Amino acid sequence: MRFDVFTLLPDVFPPYLESSILQRARQRGLIDVRIHNIRDWATDRHHVTDDEPYGGGGGMVMKPEPVFAAVESLRASLDKRLGTMPEPVPSSSLPGLTARAGGAGCPVILLTPQGRVFNQKIALQLAAHPHLALICGRYEGMDERIREYLVTDEISIGDYVLTGGELPALVLIDAIARLLPGVLGDPDGAADDSHAAGLLEYPHYTRPPEFRGWRVPDILLSGDHAKIAKWRREQSLLRTLKRRPDLLKNALLSEADLTILNQIEKDKGDSQ
Repeated sequence: MRFDVFTLLPDVFPPYLESSILQRARQRGLIDVRIHNIRDWATDRHHVTDDEPYGGGGGMVMKPEPVFAAVESLRASLDKRLGTMPEPVPSSSLPGLTARAGGAGCPVILLTPQGRVFNQKIALQLAAHPHLALICGRYEGMDERIREYLVTDEISIGDYVLTGGELPALVLIDAIARLLPGVLGDPDGAADDSHAAGLLEYPHYTRPPEFRGWRVPDILLSGDHAKIAKWRREQSLLRTLKRRPDLLKNALLSEADLTILNQIEKDKGDSQ
């Protein structure tokens, strides 16, 4: 899978991308991350990419010309390699994750606090694409024409404001990459993660079996894999109920899961 990232701070990315799981995934050719400096497409001698906002106000606004030129340069190179791609459709007319007319081509995602909030479901949907383009905002914001006529999706990583889109871009790359076949050492690792199945993950333990008088649950040392699986499911349900009960509304729950939840609620009522 290929990620093209457009940013004013390209030096932010190598330290993280050249570490651990993402580094190995890149070395093995499972992901291809290409970082593009938007300033390279500014045409003035000082490579200016921002200007004062029309109508006044504080802060600076990213200019449309270099951002359009950068993304359209990528599109032109893909046209040569893959054949002509359809023109982008304004993001306001796009349902969900449809990237272009007919659903073909590469989604162009703007990282912005105004976007839909990123979650595991969106990560799974994006992982189905062979190629994503990520635009990192800076300053006070971006010229609205970038949002209206260039990007095809807008994503936020939470209801707070950062100084730029670089950290959100890394969050997307990390969350999406680990869903790709072969990226994690354990082929089932991503499926067991918190939020992967709509629940929080069960507790983990490792050696030593006793630390400062705190023992690992005996069932995990029993070697009985069926009982361990049942315990882990129960713990996942219990942890979700206690910490994020809102997740249970959309989780895929079996009859056995519902029985466990009902018993937890009953035990809770009996102890009060």
